[in-house]
Amino acid sequence: MPPTPLLLRSATVVDTRDGSLHPETDVLIQGGVITAVGRGLTAPDHTTAVDAHGRYLVPGYNDMHAHPLGRGGDVAATLELMLVHGITGYRQMSGDLDLLHARTSGTLSFPPASPALLAMPGPLLTMLNTATPEQAVATVREQVAAGADFIKSAAMTKERFFDAQAEALRLGVPIVGHLPGGIDVLRASRLGMKSIEHFGSGLGVLACCSTEEHTLQKAAGARQRLSLPKIKLPFMDKAVNALMKRVVLNPVNLNRPEDVALVDRAVRTYDEDRTRELAARFAADGTWHVPTLIRQKTSKLCDDDAFATDPDLRYMSRATLKTWDGVVARFRKQFTPEQRATFAASHRYEYDMARVFDAEGVRMLVGTDSSGAVWVVPGAALHDEIDLLAEAGIPPLRMLQMLTLSAAEFLGTTDTMGTVEAGKNADLVLLDANPVEDTANLHRVVGVVRAGTHYSEANLTAAKDRLAAERTVD
Repeated sequence: MPPTPLLLRSATVVDTRDGSLHPETDVLIQGGVITAVGRGLTAPDHTTAVDAHGRYLVPGYNDMHAHPLGRGGDVAATLELMLVHGITGYRQMSGDLDLLHARTSGTLSFPPASPALLAMPGPLLTMLNTATPEQAVATVREQVAAGADFIKSAAMTKERFFDAQAEALRLGVPIVGHLPGGIDVLRASRLGMKSIEHFGSGLGVLACCSTEEHTLQKAAGARQRLSLPKIKLPFMDKAVNALMKRVVLNPVNLNRPEDVALVDRAVRTYDEDRTRELAARFAADGTWHVPTLIRQKTSKLCDDDAFATDPDLRYMSRATLKTWDGVVARFRKQFTPEQRATFAASHRYEYDMARVFDAEGVRMLVGTDSSGAVWVVPGAALHDEIDLLAEAGIPPLRMLQMLTLSAAEFLGTTDTMGTVEAGKNADLVLLDANPVEDTANLHRVVGVVRAGTHYSEANLTAAKDRLAAERTVD
């Protein structure tokens, strides 16, 4: 049953295209859709009116790299936690055929207090399901036939990546994700990789910013080839699943000394001019980036004592916190102080890459890699990511756009989201300060509208307290 009509009265509507402000504006919502925007609107009978005077109204935030589905835990609680932090939509970055079939059949349902599922892939592409050119093609075809919105590269070889990319693009579906070790990054970009996540993951894009790029890429490719299984053994599915769980928690813990040495060499030979040239190529090719700086930080600096005192940990179960403590213990035991310093240095350069990419016109999106990743709290992590991107130098309007309009442009859904206009979905956030003036104001969420249902500041606070209380008894 659709919610009753809703009138947000006298809000200051922020135009996400140029940051212009439109004060004393009414927004009428019916059937989950914005039906009118203007001054002095007349509402139908039985309309719920909300005084939004002094509030700034923007489209809802979108977490464009998230994993609330299919990783165990309380999915409903995770989704609600995202919503009460202002997230009204998310791009699910891992899927399976059952989820795709359920969505196609209309049996995939979500709780009312939930962001919208914006896009979803099939199973991640790994060395296991792309071992040969034929298998890579067949895997892509199967996922597209099941309704995958995109193909996600996770842990595959550079040769099979291009096989999968060619087939995906032939079928009209984008390929996104991680960069295989040693891959020709510019070739992948030029041929149509839609988005690169986590700066490629692993050595990734950082190698391309080095004056020794060729040497680093050759070494990275050789190391990945050494880990490729020669035949598919009966136990391999379980082994890969176990490996992926470790990757989810902290991929850095999978590094061996030789891998750390490559990262150290990339750090020592980092060159901003090469970074700028690379960014120009990405911008020309239309290759988007989702930095997930919060995921990079929690992975590479996971023994930072500040993480363990984060107030947002109240939303996580005791079992999860115990698992995270184990990840930290392994990180400290496995890596020397010098190796941990190398990871920290590589993370510092990711801020530089984000700044240069933005300056050169590379399109970027906001993502967190929640949930499951060490120290990444669903919902709250989006606000951590905002702060880290601001620290990198992303200006307030661009940040707002990355959260809203850019997500719609990336998805090709600007007819339904990205701006506050008639005909758009009623997925909105109310702020008590101007987000174009200061990035910090994006945190000041005092209301959320999801599919036409309004959650007041009191509702949001009560929901957060309830979700935290439920975790203490897990």
